[in-house]
Amino acid sequence: MSANICGILLAAGASKRFGADKLLHPLTGGTPIALAALANLRAAVPHVIAVVRPGTPLLAKRLSEAGATVVLCANAEEGMGASLAAAVSASGNVTAWIVALADMPYIRPGSIKKIADAVAAGAAIAAPAYRGERGHPVGLSSQFRAQLEALRGDEGARSLLKLNSGLVRLVEVDDPGVCRDIDTPADL
Repeated sequence: MSANICGILLAAGASKRFGADKLLHPLTGGTPIALAALANLRAAVPHVIAVVRPGTPLLAKRLSEAGATVVLCANAEEGMGASLAAAVSASGNVTAWIVALADMPYIRPGSIKKIADAVAAGAAIAAPAYRGERGHPVGLSSQFRAQLEALRGDEGARSLLKLNSGLVRLVEVDDPGVCRDIDTPADL
């Protein structure tokens, strides 16, 4: 049912709070953070675009080898909005996107699949919730293409979600990973 849904892995951040390139930092077991996030996303949505910033050829190579279509966002320093716009523009004719963050490697594939299923079943916007807290990834239907392609700045799709809050379908999941990102080494 999620055949025409595109996963987007946002991997173009600068890792400023982490102090190093966190996306290639290994988790327990040795898998780099971004590759773990990609594996979970691809398990639920096989077609994934990963957005990277200039100057990260090793990250781009590793994501490509792991099955993602890698898009270089030349203006990634503008923030998450620019990265998301680049991915949506590169996605072709899809019915929806599942937008995931590369620094969230603990989201279970089953939780991502529930979001994909919700947008495939007609939800305009779907997001997981764990114990009442909204998490990631967020599913967005193609009706938002123009708004997503016009995004700029570091807010990502937050303003779009706020503007369309009545359309957000929360999907309760028993997965604390939907609310757990890695910003600093202490978050590991």
